[in-house]
Amino acid sequence: MKMVIFAAVASMLMASSTFAAEGTQPSKGPGPNFEQFKSEVLTRIDARIARNQEEKTCVQAAKNHEDLKACRDKFMAEAPRPQKK
Repeated sequence: MKMVIFAAVASMLMASSTFAAEGTQPSKGPGPNFEQFKSEVLTRIDARIARNQEEKTCVQAAKNHEDLKACRDKFMAEAPRPQKK
């Protein structure tokens, strides 16, 4: 089963790289668009780290299963949804 999933993922990656190669080539070297993108990625990573730290603190403070479930429910409800382009 794992091998089938691996093969499917590998074939999708190869197909997407083929399509990307047929499109426009990215500019050489870092430019303003790269720096902006990098900054946005770092901002999202920092937000995830902060959220994970809050969730960790909540779990550490839990005294019983109900408290633990409340933490999980809270952070699952607040989980950011993937953005569609």
